[in-house]
Amino acid sequence: MDINKYIGNKIRELREKKNLTQEELAEYLDTTPQTISRYEIGDRKTNQDVLFKLAEYFKISINEFFPPLNFDNATLMEINSDTIQIPVLGVIKAGIPIEAQEDIKEYIEIPRSWTRGGKSFYGLYISGDSMYPKYESKDIVIFEQTEDYQIANGKDCAVMVNGDDATFKKVFLDDEGITLQAYNNSYPAMRFNKEQIESKPVKIIGIAREKRTRL
Repeated sequence: MDINKYIGNKIRELREKKNLTQEELAEYLDTTPQTISRYEIGDRKTNQDVLFKLAEYFKISINEFFPPLNFDNATLMEINSDTIQIPVLGVIKAGIPIEAQEDIKEYIEIPRSWTRGGKSFYGLYISGDSMYPKYESKDIVIFEQTEDYQIANGKDCAVMVNGDDATFKKVFLDDEGITLQAYNNSYPAMRFNKEQIESKPVKIIGIAREKRTRL
């Protein structure tokens, strides 16, 4: 599913239901009719600030701009002041802090209580089948940001290797190094000794907290 087209169709539906022209909606958003047109056809990504303004204007929840979610390992909750929005990324680029990543596909809500103690979270789209059957392609996995290897031991983690995009594997630590293991046995384990961890480098960038599967 193209999330930009989905959001664009929703914007057009709400605008037409209110009998607004693109010019009138553009005036409210302090932008141009051409920008509204690009939003509606999915040719331009609608950022979070615009979606919040639109939700306020049309008196709807911001969630209505996104497809329904099925929460795996979590209970459904009402969206209110006890939740916050986090970005869902297509990929994570090496050398760029999580909060500065630009490949944002959408935003989803998590309980505000998760962020106590200064914890930060982000989501990633899963691609490929290396973590099947526990995770399937296009699942959204929410990660708690951390670089702590000890906390990551035995957990499913986002890991940066060789300065490439992040890979998603189960992490095992021992006295000699680190092993990154897929759930799909057709994928060989990735093994790195202590020297390789430092030289490549191999860097933990997040621990999986929750999986969300689209219906």
